[in-house]
Amino acid sequence: MMVEISRTTKGFLNHRKGKSFFFRYFKFLLWISLSFYFLASFLVTHNPNLGVSNLNALPSSKALAEKSAVDFKLFVYDLPPEFNADWLSDGRCGRQLFASEVAIHRALLTSHVRTLDPFEANFFFLPVYVSCNFSSVNGFPVIAHARSLLASAVHVISGQYPFWNRSGGSDHVFVASHDYGACFHAMEDVAMANGIPQFLKNSIILQTFGVKYNHTCQDVENVVIPPYVSPEFVEAAAVDGSRRDIFAFFRGKMEVNPKNVSGRFYGKRVRTAILKKFGRDRRFYLKRRRFAGYRSEIARSVFCLCPLGWAPWSPRLVESVALGCVPVIIADGIRLPFPDAVDWPGISLTVVERDVGKLGRILERVAATNLSAIQNNLWNPKNRRALLFNNPIQLHDATWQILTALEKKLDRSFRCSGVLSQQEDDT
Repeated sequence: MMVEISRTTKGFLNHRKGKSFFFRYFKFLLWISLSFYFLASFLVTHNPNLGVSNLNALPSSKALAEKSAVDFKLFVYDLPPEFNADWLSDGRCGRQLFASEVAIHRALLTSHVRTLDPFEANFFFLPVYVSCNFSSVNGFPVIAHARSLLASAVHVISGQYPFWNRSGGSDHVFVASHDYGACFHAMEDVAMANGIPQFLKNSIILQTFGVKYNHTCQDVENVVIPPYVSPEFVEAAAVDGSRRDIFAFFRGKMEVNPKNVSGRFYGKRVRTAILKKFGRDRRFYLKRRRFAGYRSEIARSVFCLCPLGWAPWSPRLVESVALGCVPVIIADGIRLPFPDAVDWPGISLTVVERDVGKLGRILERVAATNLSAIQNNLWNPKNRRALLFNNPIQLHDATWQILTALEKKLDRSFRCSGVLSQQEDDT
């Protein structure tokens, strides 16, 4: 090809007539190009719809991307402060593992899906902070008041607005970021005996609890969400991945002899079995005491053990993924958040509870075979992004995933159902 071009160029240079034609043609193209340039510059400068000064009025590319993802409207009830704002006086309210109820509320207030006109809304969000009542004895959230607090909130909105009664609450959304979701109790047998409050059974529950088998506490329309982990804490703890000097890590409640609380053993004795089997194994870094900077230990670890506690889920799932440590999930039947967005099979290991005694061999085998592939998958930012709550919403983050899940439930919207009924009547 280069030879042919060279010959063609040489032919032009060797023939005066061809050369003259070339320069005349070139000058004509140059004149046309310059004319078009000055005309376009004039139009941009003098047209306010195209000018640079008007760019701030246009939606950002980020906003456009978010808008292209979900197409519905959500109304956030403005509840009296005793249901939410008053609880924020305790700084722990917005930081602890149940704080997704706070994070989601804040993010929705500035989301493009929010509408100030409830009559155009597809969904209705009740921002009630039920996990911000902390025990003075152990500092953990106490949720015994959850049912009455939520019932009071429903009473308020159903008395002021017609939307709850017209749909039976089916297009109303709540957060239940607790051990057993909307059953509101940390002990499984009590949670199941109490069940989900009758007034919530028609609604949509955003809950951290989820299992793959039938369970009273997920017998409601629900979306499994991740527990809250602060993005700021994750960034502060991040280290170079090459410094993974801890093979297998766990820090948390591990009892030598699990306490029998009215016939219930903590974590089904799984953590006790791990401690007894691997407590003196140099490959395992197991610590029973709390440590404020423990996320830096996660960032130094290859494998992070995520055994069940009272409930199957754990904040360690999110912390491990966010800090590049392979989560080792030990919780039979757990249903993980956002499986369409997070590549759980590619970034984690699952060990059945009865096999915890084989953890050493299992982890060594993975380390010798496909650890690099798992770590490469783990560092794909989409997995981390989908599990963290941001304010404002970021494309594909945890609140964005919730909006995507709600869009799939538009058939529960009274507004959509009314439109569909009208269309059917017209046909």
